Amino acid sequence: MAIFLLSRASRSRLLKPSLSLLANTTKSTVISHSHPILNPNLNPFPSFQRWTPNLEESLRFVSIARICSTPSGSAEKEDKKSGNNSYDISWIDLYLPKTARPYARLARLDKPIGTWLLAWPCMWSITMAAAPGHLPDLKMLTLFGCGSLLLRGAGCTVNDLIDRDIDTKVERTKLRPVASGLLTPLEGLCFLGFQLLLGLGILLQLNNYSRILGASSLLLVFSYPLMKRFTFWPQAYLGLTFNWGALLGWAAVKGSLDPAVVFPMYISGVFWTLVYDTIYAHQDKDDDLKVGVKSTALRFGDSTKKWISGFGIACVSGLALSGFNADIGWPYYAFLVAASGHLGWQIWTVDLSSRADCNRKCQLADSIQCFYFLVPDLCPTNGLVPLFVVGFYSEDSCNKGGTAGLQCSDWAVY
Repeated sequence: MAIFLLSRASRSRLLKPSLSLLANTTKSTVISHSHPILNPNLNPFPSFQRWTPNLEESLRFVSIARICSTPSGSAEKEDKKSGNNSYDISWIDLYLPKTARPYARLARLDKPIGTWLLAWPCMWSITMAAAPGHLPDLKMLTLFGCGSLLLRGAGCTVNDLIDRDIDTKVERTKLRPVASGLLTPLEGLCFLGFQLLLGLGILLQLNNYSRILGASSLLLVFSYPLMKRFTFWPQAYLGLTFNWGALLGWAAVKGSLDPAVVFPMYISGVFWTLVYDTIYAHQDKDDDLKVGVKSTALRFGDSTKKWISGFGIACVSGLALSGFNADIGWPYYAFLVAASGHLGWQIWTVDLSSRADCNRKCQLADSIQCFYFLVPDLCPTNGLVPLFVVGFYSEDSCNKGGTAGLQCSDWAVY
């Protein structure tokens, strides 16, 4: 934009005198005036002609404008290397009032992948609980979708308030609203209360069993940010927190829990989280060592791929057991095999020494989106049952600039 305004100003205010000069002089005179070195004996330009910009001055002027309006080349290279997109413009900057932007960033509204990761287990169990021949309860899907957005935002707020001293020492997190000083801790607490109040409104629309079960998840949400200080397994604790919806979604539909179906689903979600968040933790392992926090990336070290391969096998096995106990037909397993192959490819190809590649692999799939499928159930009723597959949310279009300013680095749940 700066270049555009400068170029227009140059044409409207500076170029007109030179056009009048060209109209009243010969070609040879113009050439000699444009190149004074070729003919140094010519009379100097009149005063108004001296303001006519030549090519060298224009390029110099444009270069200065670019330097003032864009980050330095070294900074851009460092951002690409580290996966930091701090200079990216998101929809928050384009459409929200200036006073609301820090709060939207605190809730990570410009990074929706964490919301999807929280919502998927809820959708799995709601779909699994649907009666054969019927679609999942759309009201429940909507409520849990909104609840995932609010709870993820509340979790991010708690995390940033507790970790504000650590975040200032980590390259990827130092520009977060509380750590950078855009918001005070008191403002963050007020925003947390607002999000929890909205979440309470959603929770009260569920049955009593689900209300108690949902409220109990807050203990996990508030304590998770502390785990990295005490254990090398905060990713496992995150799995317990983020897959609570596998229990809650079923309870919201059925009014109770069926351990044979929901517990394998919940445990498989925990292992799923261990896979993607361990890969993600490799982005920050150097900074984690400096500030003294723990992670599975530091715990596993060079053996990470062996560990997450085991977690991936456990995840797929849990989903298969859950589907078997729910008497779902063979198409469920066909899609599960396809999803397993993609998960295996992700683990096999990730470069744990590259922050950028860890970030890409943490999207869980760059080009595959698995949502709900309705497939014929090969049961005697010959009805339709909702089929769920491990949901892989795609951020590929975001990485390639396909969506309006969504930032894909720092996509983490918290």
